[in-house]
Amino acid sequence: MSIASYLLAILGLAVLMIVHEGGHYLAARKFGMRVTKFSIGFGPTLFKHRPKDSPTTFQIAVIPFLAYVQIAGMNPFEEHDPNDKASYANASLLARVATIAAGPIANYLFASIFMFLGFMLGGNTVQDEMRVRVSPDGPAAHAGILDGDNVIAVNGSKVADWDALKRAIGAHPGEPVDVEVERASEHLHIKVTPVGEGENKGKILIIPKYKVVKVGVGEAALLSVKEPPRVVIGLIQGLVRIVTGKDKPELSGPVGITKEVAAAVRSGAGDAFKLLGMISAYLGGFNLLPFPALDGGRLLFLGFEAASRRKADAKVEAKVHAVGLLMFLTLIAFVTYTEIIPKRDAASPVNSAASAQSSPATSR
Repeated sequence: MSIASYLLAILGLAVLMIVHEGGHYLAARKFGMRVTKFSIGFGPTLFKHRPKDSPTTFQIAVIPFLAYVQIAGMNPFEEHDPNDKASYANASLLARVATIAAGPIANYLFASIFMFLGFMLGGNTVQDEMRVRVSPDGPAAHAGILDGDNVIAVNGSKVADWDALKRAIGAHPGEPVDVEVERASEHLHIKVTPVGEGENKGKILIIPKYKVVKVGVGEAALLSVKEPPRVVIGLIQGLVRIVTGKDKPELSGPVGITKEVAAAVRSGAGDAFKLLGMISAYLGGFNLLPFPALDGGRLLFLGFEAASRRKADAKVEAKVHAVGLLMFLTLIAFVTYTEIIPKRDAASPVNSAASAQSSPATSR
């Protein structure tokens, strides 16, 4: 375990928080609002500075997770002058919407920057034809399929991609299938019986084998634009599957996320920047969810104002967001507790986001 990798991981995550809050800050200042505080972390203050002629105190706090900006007029329980043009409460609807949305948008845009750096430094991870890696205890291994075998066909039908392979094998749980593989220029037919029931029903426990290829500036730029939408779409699809009961939620708290980023740092700068890009895109999408305390929850109230042409009760809205924040902090505390307390089970509860490109691998 490298302490330096953890310090770099914390620094990288802090940058994502700065980007998010920086979006709120810049938008608020653009529309003439007065930002009184910009804090990285929370708890007791380690360092603070207020530039000359600036209304903003910039500070670093002891606990390096989370960040926030304080904008004058956002707290309805504080007195504010109705004639104060620099107050959030007196700003136009457009200004308030832009200020709230700017944080997630900043995360989304910076995701492309991080990913561009990742692709330039670490190349692009692509599937190596239909070559596979084999779980040592799965049906494929027991039948004689080896790491590096190139799957050609299933039951005589050619499989051109991983989805076709999953469909062909998944249709025969508990039934022997003929898997044709290429091994050292030799074609072999191997009988494999997919798992018949349970969590791995219809699977023979193989995953795709990947390789890293170098990319030029143009391709890296194109990939860095394509990847953030995939992360957000994956977030939405995952939430839908959880809500509908098709998947169980797998949660990572600050400790788990830091461990994953530290592991990516140890793998190389390319992997670290790609993972930070993924997390940044995820934060952008997640914060736009219409849930109290999130930016999406605040935008929901602003949407009500736009539709009804009257402001929601600011104190009621603040109480709703406070309840949502309490729920999130409780969840974070619980997840962090489960990550810190040693587990008797050797299996890790955290799935590496750095391995997201190979996540379909667990399907068959």
